[in-house]
Amino acid sequence: MYPEIEPYAHGMLEVGDGDSLYWEACGNPRGKPAVVLHGGPGSGSPWHRRLFDPGAYRLVLFDQRNCGRSRPHAADPATDLEANTTANLVADIELLRGELEVDRWLVLGGSWGSTLALAYAEAHADRVTELILFGVTTGRHEEFDWLFRGGLARLFPEQWEQLRAALPPAEREGDIVEAYERLLNDPDPALRRRAAEAWCRWESATPVWPPQDGLAERFADPEYALAFARIVTHYVRHNGWLDDGVLLREAGALAEISGILVHGRFDLQADLANAWELERVWPRAELVVVSDAGHSPRDDLTLELVRATDRFRPPA
Repeated sequence: MYPEIEPYAHGMLEVGDGDSLYWEACGNPRGKPAVVLHGGPGSGSPWHRRLFDPGAYRLVLFDQRNCGRSRPHAADPATDLEANTTANLVADIELLRGELEVDRWLVLGGSWGSTLALAYAEAHADRVTELILFGVTTGRHEEFDWLFRGGLARLFPEQWEQLRAALPPAEREGDIVEAYERLLNDPDPALRRRAAEAWCRWESATPVWPPQDGLAERFADPEYALAFARIVTHYVRHNGWLDDGVLLREAGALAEISGILVHGRFDLQADLANAWELERVWPRAELVVVSDAGHSPRDDLTLELVRATDRFRPPA
């Protein structure tokens, strides 16, 4: 990876509905424009700076609605998430592009960010030079169900049982996502915090193999954990506001866009078939399978992402 770099510019962008997005620009102000779409939704993305040659790229990162340094923050129970939808995030990306006077840019997205990148690129193909996606998801309902409605529980039965056990007994047999969304918005702060911790323990266990005990480091901050869990359950409950399979059906919009799909063979959160099926309907996409990688961007998977950005790097 490239050395850590500091932003040369940053700001807040008002996007409507009372929401403002934090954005920052890194690298070469005269370089090739690129934008990063983080995962989660609600994860944030400062480590993505190291995937790009800072001498070649004008890299833009931003925190999606209600997370990171964007405001209002989802850790505040008074923050209404109603306007935090996929369609609005796509519109936010376009608003940011116009604000920064970017004509076209490379789009990189991982996990949830890959679904958002596809939705953006299919809606605004004339504004995208290339796509780099990793931990590929395509927003199909079966993908949400696999991770959050019992599919992956077959491989992580102990961790799934812990997630169910944190719910009131009467709600353990129903839709876990709806039950947790209710708890995460409960007036009792202690109840909200316990629900966020239980949800984030599940999110901590499943990106890696063998499963991780306890909370991943990023969830140690209870405000981060609560905001993350609120936003994720908000999106999953609505299946991302996407018609089932729509991003694969409309992949013809990507016909003139080159793409690289980087996916771990042992990605259990987002199985390899997601990327495989996307490549089949997107002729200019190339699938790179990383043999020993899971969902978390570590080691060889990160190396392949750097190789991908280098391939699209403008000539010196």
